[in-house]
Amino acid sequence: MFLADLHIHSRYSRATSKTCAPETLDHAARKKGLQLIGTGDFTHPAWRRELSEKLMPAEQGFYRLKDELILPCETALQGPAPRFVLSSEISCIYKKNGRTRKVHLLILVSSLEKAEVLSKKLEAIGNLHSDGRLILGLDSKDLLELTLETCPDAIFIPAHIWTPHFSLFGAYSGFDTIEECFEDLTPQIHALETGLSSDPPMNWRLEALDRYTLVSNSDAHSPANLAREANLFDTEFSYSAISHALAHPETQEFFGTLEFFPEEGKYHYDGHRNCGICLSPEQTIALGGICPVCGKRLTVGVSHRVEELADHSLGRRAPFAKHFESIMPLSEALSSCLGYSVSSLKTRNLQELLAREIGPELYILREAPLEQIKEKAGPLVAEGIRRLRTKEMLAQPGYDGAYGKIQLIDEQERASLQGQLSFFKITPSKPSAKQAVPPS
Repeated sequence: MFLADLHIHSRYSRATSKTCAPETLDHAARKKGLQLIGTGDFTHPAWRRELSEKLMPAEQGFYRLKDELILPCETALQGPAPRFVLSSEISCIYKKNGRTRKVHLLILVSSLEKAEVLSKKLEAIGNLHSDGRLILGLDSKDLLELTLETCPDAIFIPAHIWTPHFSLFGAYSGFDTIEECFEDLTPQIHALETGLSSDPPMNWRLEALDRYTLVSNSDAHSPANLAREANLFDTEFSYSAISHALAHPETQEFFGTLEFFPEEGKYHYDGHRNCGICLSPEQTIALGGICPVCGKRLTVGVSHRVEELADHSLGRRAPFAKHFESIMPLSEALSSCLGYSVSSLKTRNLQELLAREIGPELYILREAPLEQIKEKAGPLVAEGIRRLRTKEMLAQPGYDGAYGKIQLIDEQERASLQGQLSFFKITPSKPSAKQAVPPS
């Protein structure tokens, strides 16, 4: 079994961290506990050149960072060096059936050479230098056809399919069916990326998605956000094996996913961020889709769009449904447990301590014995991780581009255990009003 995050970005994409380099991505993957990560942005010439200089071939279709570039990592239980697979997200903006479409698509290829050949073909269509996430005025179907003609073994995945503005099913620029988007090439699509604002049970409500493998990736714009979503493969460690697994959901080769709590996603509910209005689909419908503060159209979120297209109620399980677990970044979990801000020195120091003493982040969140966590970080953190694993939390849904919030332990509980925490020399501070999460 191995963990893979296939959709990330380099520092050449807009609104990404300048620290997104092969060395720091490798280092972050080790600290997270990932065995395979996408390179992101292989269509960008400067990034592809950097990848060629800093990576070396490993298993079939995978690469690893050169030994002399590996940064020191003190994470306990370290496994083998993480591998890279060539990946890139492309934004297609075009007119189809009388509407402007904006669809993001994730492409994986099995070598730098194939990435080079495909990029040269795309250079005749769009400007590869302007953004790591290439923007093309090309129909999604035509991009799929060009990709498979150039690289027959390419993996082609519609990205974050529910995001309102840039996705296959997007409320404002997408389609109502996969067939409307890809027409006769629809059988060449085997997997769909569900995105941060939806989880498998939401997608199981659409019978039309039953034949697809539902994948989850971080879409990370910084090394710290790697593995906020990830995939579990139970197969041989190679490009051809993951390709086969994605194309055969009837097997257990693709075992399942690690999921962001969908409520925490930026577009889970409807609303207007500038007006401070967050609404359920039912509330939006009752208001006729109009913001009660400014009178303009509300931004329709993922829950609303799923409700529009669903043919089953929540609770249905798809025939080939896979295992899934809900997680949150360790820094957010520690913050929620102890009341420190996510970026505080105390949170960072405790996170580093746990990494040294217990292991990688995903191991701590999913598998580490609670008694061990309690010994190193105190009872509040142990109780918070227990609640995370059993989904005993409060959620404030995200909306209109604003992330939601997950609360594991509230302020009252934190105060009642403060005496116990002093034994562990961890004294939580009172959270500010900005940090506190109201009940949903």
